[in-house]
Amino acid sequence: MIRTRIAPSPTGEDLHLGNLYTAYINYLWAKKNHGKFIVRIEDTDRQRLVPGAEEKILSTLKKFNIFYDEGPDVGGDFGPYRQSERLSLYKKYVLELIGKEAAYYCFCSKERLDEVRKKMTADKKIPRYDGHCRYLSKKEIDENLKKGTPYVIRLKVPKNKKIKVNDLIRGEIIFDSNNIDDQVLLKSDGYPTYHLAVVIDDYLMRISHVIRAEEWLSSTPKHILLYQAFDWPLPIFCHLPILRNPDRSKLSKRKNPVWASWYLQQGFLPEAVLNYLTLMGWSHPEQKEIFDFDELLKVFDIKDIQTVGPAFDPVKLEWINGEYIRKTQNSKLKSQILKYYQVYHKKNLQAELVEQTIPLIKERIKKFSDYSEYCQFFFERPAVQRLSLLKENHYINNIYQELEKITDWKTDVIGERMVRLAKKIGIKNSEIFMTLRLIITGKKISPPLNESMVILGKKECLERIKNLS
Repeated sequence: MIRTRIAPSPTGEDLHLGNLYTAYINYLWAKKNHGKFIVRIEDTDRQRLVPGAEEKILSTLKKFNIFYDEGPDVGGDFGPYRQSERLSLYKKYVLELIGKEAAYYCFCSKERLDEVRKKMTADKKIPRYDGHCRYLSKKEIDENLKKGTPYVIRLKVPKNKKIKVNDLIRGEIIFDSNNIDDQVLLKSDGYPTYHLAVVIDDYLMRISHVIRAEEWLSSTPKHILLYQAFDWPLPIFCHLPILRNPDRSKLSKRKNPVWASWYLQQGFLPEAVLNYLTLMGWSHPEQKEIFDFDELLKVFDIKDIQTVGPAFDPVKLEWINGEYIRKTQNSKLKSQILKYYQVYHKKNLQAELVEQTIPLIKERIKKFSDYSEYCQFFFERPAVQRLSLLKENHYINNIYQELEKITDWKTDVIGERMVRLAKKIGIKNSEIFMTLRLIITGKKISPPLNESMVILGKKECLERIKNLS
């Protein structure tokens, strides 16, 4: 069975957009192949742990409709699914590596390691461990252990070995073991590093495809050495391109919002965000840019993902989200807008009013947060000052009197009366409609004016004109 996973670290505010992308590709590949998708929490970096981050990550995945088959809050046959609850497993297997002479105790102090790095930097070499403890005798090791000298356990990287990585989308990549550091596997606090834990967990959880960001590609030869030391079969590796800003720099919160939940807070639809993320490095066979999940399942092949880092363009995402909004039935759109403002803005909008205004703004908005920009004036009167509205505002009274005469309050009637009035008092149609628009909506740009006035009703429109401050 194909089994994929993501293993986020609860060390940030939420799920990073890049991790959402990786999660979706893993989820997609599992579902396409009738497999299982697993979430495992990598919480071994205790110093950087953020309280509540795990719950936020899991909640965000579910809000994006990425439902995992196994995980810390749903269980499964291969748990526990938090690394902090698997420490005895890592200790057991790392001691097995020492017995096989594939790993060794390192008793070097922090001060000595700092000196080694400084000297290597001064000699214009890549800072790395110098292998000092790699050649300790059994007697020296036993004495240090007996004295209680703090230690870490390091991977004993073989010399002069070519390590082949067969990547699903990148093909064969060859690494030279002489360029690989003797990586720490178990830290002095008894917690594993990523490298040890990820290999043990992926094997024990029967992960068939390790699909992760390309930043882990350079670590893969270390992982392969561990698989070989344990005499375990290798999974299939696949390293996805890293999302980038339009200027090609790595996606970071300094230039763009990177937390996945931010996009929900702004009123983007989960399916639109995922649709756009799928296009990061992959193209639909028919060059479509809008497609649903069922269609994607049929045509998607992970091997077709390109390795060039795709540019994440918020403007393009807004366009795609707008297309999703326009395809949505008005009744469903009403429910989505009501829920969005209730959840993210703690506002209970009047359902009937939302329903009436949707036809006016559906072609205009790109995300749900745009709705209030266009429609706030329906729910509360805008503050409009009479004197700032016009240098000479004498014809505002004419507008009031003309509208007051209307007995059949319809869009075409309102329009005809205002055109007639403009001609009568000798001003342009555009001027009179702009004045009226500012009075009724408080803005120069708004949904269609006459239709908006019909929704507001004659009484409300007249009161807005009358109550100008």
